[in-house]
Amino acid sequence: MHATPKPVPQTPRQDGEAGEPHNGLDRALHAAWGRVGGGMSPAALMLAWSDWAVHFATQPGHAAEVALRGAAPRAEPLAHDPRLSAPDWAAWPFSLYRDAFEAVGRGLLDLVHGVRGVDRHHEQLVAFTVRQWLDMASPANALATHPQVLQRTAATGGANLLAGAAHWVEDFGRQAAGLPPAGAEAFRPGHAPATPTVHAEPVLVVSAWIMKYYVLDLSPHNSLVRYLVERGHTVFAISWKNPGAADAQLGMADYLRLGIRASLDAIDAVLPRRRVHAVGYCLGGTLMAIAAAAMARDRDDRLASLTLLAAQTDFTEPGEIGLFIDESQLAFLEDIMSRQGYLDSAQMAGAFQALRAGDLVWGPMVQNYLMGERIPMTDLMAWNADGTRMPCRMHADYLRKLFLDNALAEGRYLVDGRPVSLNDIDVPVFLLGTRTDHVAPWRSVYKFSLLCDADLTFVLTEGGHNAGILSEPGHAHRSHRVLRRPANGSYIAPDDFLRRSREVDGSWWPGFAQWLAVRSGPRRRPPAMGAPRRGLPPLCDAPGTYVLGR
Repeated sequence: MHATPKPVPQTPRQDGEAGEPHNGLDRALHAAWGRVGGGMSPAALMLAWSDWAVHFATQPGHAAEVALRGAAPRAEPLAHDPRLSAPDWAAWPFSLYRDAFEAVGRGLLDLVHGVRGVDRHHEQLVAFTVRQWLDMASPANALATHPQVLQRTAATGGANLLAGAAHWVEDFGRQAAGLPPAGAEAFRPGHAPATPTVHAEPVLVVSAWIMKYYVLDLSPHNSLVRYLVERGHTVFAISWKNPGAADAQLGMADYLRLGIRASLDAIDAVLPRRRVHAVGYCLGGTLMAIAAAAMARDRDDRLASLTLLAAQTDFTEPGEIGLFIDESQLAFLEDIMSRQGYLDSAQMAGAFQALRAGDLVWGPMVQNYLMGERIPMTDLMAWNADGTRMPCRMHADYLRKLFLDNALAEGRYLVDGRPVSLNDIDVPVFLLGTRTDHVAPWRSVYKFSLLCDADLTFVLTEGGHNAGILSEPGHAHRSHRVLRRPANGSYIAPDDFLRRSREVDGSWWPGFAQWLAVRSGPRRRPPAMGAPRRGLPPLCDAPGTYVLGR
């Protein structure tokens, strides 16, 4: 199913919305700075550093305490770069480089933390900036101070550096031409089979549109779509449009209307009077929760259950991504987006890479260009490089109304001009968080249980935002914890969940499939493809033509 939002007429700019600027020069300057500064607001950085500097200057005791602590022997884990814990760094002189770097890094981080009076967000932003400097300055990034690189150079007579230079030239050319990284062309979105009979009630998958939707249908072995289809579920999935400048004024309301509501109408045309099991992932889950709340408010009973995978509905603790979200940063970002009509995938990727610069930027650079070794491409890496754009108004709506104002959790988010409440949702809910998620931290995802009294099954699985979801049966080193809270049951705090939940070895997929099966009605013959008589003829095989383009 392909949801293709159409441009809507531009509306006058309101406070906090992206629209026509009062001063085009200001926005042009912000957009130019955004291209140079990676999208970070200079005002936000200056405010954070000035707040810290003024309070630090009036607290000399804090600096003295840090200095005394730094002079004392400290038997504690490495302060910053985990790469320096490899055995090669224990030999002289590399141990000297390591120890000096870690001592300086630990001291700097101690200085910026714990200064009384500094706004918490400002402290986090200053510490983030320091970590960026440390990521860049690590001895693990330099040829002359990296023991493994020096060993490889000696063993190959410098062939690794020649290979690295060739890799750099290839990567530079691919980036300039807008091509995916080397090796990504070997992966192609797959196809899903069918079974003789299916469950009566279908499944609707709503993925985020920050990336292309086929993340849940990557390869035959780790496709959640295929896994559900093989177990007799009829699965519909929304393939979101990749917006361009003409779609600048599409907002969250348009994605709700032209995406979820249109999809439910289409499913009703193919399978009349069948209730639907909605599965929302990441931002798609947030939108699906909004839709479910609006449907409950309006007495629309087409949903049979709601599944939210790594999806936030309360944004008071959004994790490290919150570093980039404050009034200054959003105003700056809106100015950047207003100049081009959207936020480009490369601009979004830069923010996420900055949060894990050691793993996502500097580590791969050393591996590719100094060691001369290509990091093997995987289907998930290929998908991650297949980014999409975000319409100006939608992204501003999302960041301002949900992240900054937390309107959904506080009952102030408007759908069709009226507020919605997540507590109106009364269908069974399957809620899943991933333990090492830095995009949607599991404790933040878990806050949904505070906002909704429906029958709720919460699962906490190993892995991160993507790898924890793509956790198929047979995947090594996987386990999960699960606990059910009945409708109107008492609230269970996150730490209590960890104590009271049962740990299950292996993938969470079988438990989820069973959870769906007992709520999906008896088996029957599969439906016909599409509904030609109702204007919905089949277009093409999954995953659709859109994902094959840029």
